This record gives sequence, structure tokens and C-alpha cells, in this order.
Amino acid sequence: MKDHSSPAQVPLRQPDTVMRLRRLGASFPTRLSFLRSLMRALGADNVKVHRRVWEIDAKGFGHAVYTLRFRSHNYALVAVSTELPDEMRTDRVIATAWDTTYVLYDGIPDQAEIDRIVANAPLQEAARFTHRDLVLSRANKSVRLFDHVVQALRAGRQPDPDLVHKTGYLMRTTAVYGNGKFGIADRTHIAERPGLDGPFMAEMLTIWLIRGFTHDLVEHVGCAALDRTTKRHLGIGNATGLGMAPFLVNHPLLLDAWIQVREIALARVRAIAQLEPHDISRIYELVARAAQHLAEWNVPDPLAAERIAIIRREWPAFADALTPDALMAKRPIDRFIRESSQWSVDTQELIIALMLEPFGDLIDELTCCMATPFVPRLDPGMPCQKLRDLIDRDWAWACAVDFDDPQACARFWYVSEEKLEPRLGHRHSEAGAELETPLDIARQVKALATDLTAAGNVATFLAEFPRHRAAVRRVQTLERHPYGEIRDNLIDADCLPIDLLRCKLAFFGAAKFDPKSDLWTRITLAQGAPLFDELDHADDWWLPVAPS
Repeated sequence: MKDHSSPAQVPLRQPDTVMRLRRLGASFPTRLSFLRSLMRALGADNVKVHRRVWEIDAKGFGHAVYTLRFRSHNYALVAVSTELPDEMRTDRVIATAWDTTYVLYDGIPDQAEIDRIVANAPLQEAARFTHRDLVLSRANKSVRLFDHVVQALRAGRQPDPDLVHKTGYLMRTTAVYGNGKFGIADRTHIAERPGLDGPFMAEMLTIWLIRGFTHDLVEHVGCAALDRTTKRHLGIGNATGLGMAPFLVNHPLLLDAWIQVREIALARVRAIAQLEPHDISRIYELVARAAQHLAEWNVPDPLAAERIAIIRREWPAFADALTPDALMAKRPIDRFIRESSQWSVDTQELIIALMLEPFGDLIDELTCCMATPFVPRLDPGMPCQKLRDLIDRDWAWACAVDFDDPQACARFWYVSEEKLEPRLGHRHSEAGAELETPLDIARQVKALATDLTAAGNVATFLAEFPRHRAAVRRVQTLERHPYGEIRDNLIDADCLPIDLLRCKLAFFGAAKFDPKSDLWTRITLAQGAPLFDELDHADDWWLPVAPS
């Protein structure tokens, strides 16, 4: 067997190519995605999940507690199921009641702590939490499928596989809060804890445990067991909107870490000199799976549907190019990536995700670099000429935008006073632009470039132009982090926030993006992922497809 452990790699793709919003909005999940890496870590640690408490009545209302030990630390999911009138069921962030609510707890809660959480979790942000509460979440049933599964089980049969596949989940979360929100534990509480030190690991663990609870709940109400194939195909849905969109802009160093890991992984795979027969067989298998996934991925949104249709049309041509001779040639993956430029951005990015999948022994180790120790910095002693050189090198795309054109500044980002959530307004037709939040990075840097002279240093420049402090810090911070900036104008009339959402959600491990507008989307998480007792042998769930 060939040793793929060599760190040899081809040159990384250029940030001007990778960091365009349209390309980021074509992201697919990979084996580097957070859910995938978490499942591998749980399996490597031989984690066992125990259902310690099950106080659920025949109608499915009550609470449950699941516990596990991971990297020498105990955790518990406290799940609360309540009766919710249909008229109160909504995915909107303004909701005040949900079918189910959850807390991921640091440790094993005693009865007093369970009672506290059961009383507070259904209130969500209206309640008060402690540093022992790591993640706060809520989810609503997919009523049609949940009821169908219950009725089928009670009738002594398994649910309709077509309906199971069409929906893909029994419940969808409408929020998964971490990092100190509403009084729960701050990120620093677990930032260096083995197992949860990677980005969003606590949130991913919560999602996976919630998924298992939904399986148990429907079986309990249905008075029978689901078969494993059906159960494995039932993931967790999620409804995500603008609340997530600014994250990538506000955390450029973290974004740089994520993208660099993926690009280094790609560069390593492209450098493979020769494929082994088992690599070739695996690629053929994944090409067929991707084709089936595309055939099953149907959405009503016209723009998304057209993008999917284009990949479907192009995929057979890519598959035809994968002849045995081509795959046995020297550096075949590098060749396929280079030749993929003939196809759409979406097809190019799907090919990349596919080509990463067979080579876990070469790239999985990189996931330890997806958190970042770096923080934004401002260097007051930097000569203004060097700052000018950095702008010329990294920010030509921003300086090329004509912000006197009304279209180039047609939108503005702000925070809703009612829910403290990001929103997007239309500058020329709506009030509130004076409350704009600073996501107009391109405009800020161009304004900096306009005022910047070559004389003196940053300190003297900012003494005269203090309004440019944030832009200066941004340019300096990203000097050595080339993948930290989305190289597009985020206040342009044609900016699609859905592309921001998809980029981040793909890193989570999301699939089957189902946009409901250019402002929010539904997705499926953990579909095909291992069940609680399958962690030792289940890492093959890239692009889930309908069970045979």
C-alpha cells in the first residue's frame, strides 16, 4: 500500500480565486468539516452514549438526559419536549415557544441541576443559565414526517422511504447557541479542552445528540423501533438566516484557518504522484454517489435549482474524463483539478470535495489547525509606505469598486433592536442607514487608500485620520492571513448573503442546501452520520443519498 503521509504539496490556489463570494457560495461539505472530524474523534476515544433519564410520557412530552465521557470529561444533553400548538410553531427567530429545547451540560447534572434546566430551557433567551451550560438549542418537529413515522410504527411497518428521504429529518433546529450567549459558558471555558478545542465542537456534539434524541422520541411515541438504515438517514434539519452571515466577516483569522486547512489538504492531494487501485475504485464509487446526490437534491428556489441543474449537466462529462488511463497517469488529481476550470464554479468545488474524500490518512491531521491562536493587531510603528504596499498587494479588488455608483452601496447591514440579530436594509429606499454596522470592508479600505500618504508611520496617520483605525488594523492583521477576507463588496445590490451562509454551513458539514430566499436557508446536518453505537466503524457518509 502506498504511503500517503508525505507532506509534499503543489502551490495553493490564489486567494483572489478562492475568496470570491460566488465560489464560497459553492462550498460542499468535506471530510474536514466539523461534524465529520468530531465523529472520528468520538470514535477514536471509544465514546459511549448512555440514556440516563427518560421521563417522557406516551404523547412524547417530558425530559431526557444523555451522558457521555469524551477525552476525560463528562458531558450531558438535557432534552425537554413540550406540547406546542400549531399556530405557535415557526422557524422565525422571533418565536417564543418550540417543540423541544436542549442544554449541553458540562459534567453529569444532579437532580437539582436537571430540574433547573428543565424549567429554564423552554424559555431559551428569556431564561438565565450558568457556566455549566455549554450550548443552548431548540428545535421544531417536521410535523408531517414525524406524524407519519409514528403512525407507520404503530401500524407495525416502517415509514415510507421516499417521504423519509424527501424530508431527511424529524426535527430542525432554529438556533444552536454557544460562546457565552444568554449567560452560558464562554468559549474560553472550553477553548483548550481536548475534544472541544476545535471550532464549534460543542455545538456539533449537541446537534448529534439531539439527532439521537429525535430517533428515541419517535420510537417511544410510535411504540416500535426504526430500522437502522432509516434511522441513519434521519439527520437534523436547521433553519439558518442572516444571524449567521456576518460571522465570517467578523472572524477573518478563523476564516483564514478554515480555508488554509482545506487548501493545504487540496494541495497535498493534488501532489499525489500515483493512485493505488483502491484509490481509483474509491473515486469511481464517490463519483456515482455524487451523481445520485445531485439527482435527489431538488429545491424550489430558482437560482439554487439552476445551479444544481448545471452541475447535473456537467457531471457526466467529468465522470467520462475519469478513464483508467487518466487515473493511472502521473499526478492525475492535479490534472483533473486544473481541467475542471472548463466547468462551472459549483462543479469545480464539488470535484474538490470529492477528491479530498479518499485520502483521510493524508489530510485528516490538518483539522487540528482549524482553530487559531491569532488575534487582530494594530502596528502603529508600521511605515505608511508599507501599509500602502499591503493595500496594493491584497486589496486591489476593493479599491477597484466605484462607491459613487448607487448600486455599489445599495445595501447596509444593521442589528435588529428587538432580537439583536443582523439584518440587511436597502440604503436608497429604507431608513436606518445611520445605524449601519461595519461590514462594508471594501468601502472602508478604499477610503483608507484614498487618504493614505507615503510619509510617516501609522501612528501619525491615525492621529490625523482616526476614522481609519479599523481599516488599518484589518489590512495589517491580514498581511499573513491571505484567506481571511471575502474579496467582494458586501454592500453591493447584487450581494447574496446566502453565499456567506453556505460557506460556513459547509464547514459545519451541512448538505442539501434548500434556500428559501437569498437571506435564509434550510439544511440537513448529520444525515448518514453514525448512530450512538456505531462510532467505531462509520466515517463514510459524505453526500448522503437515499438508502437502497
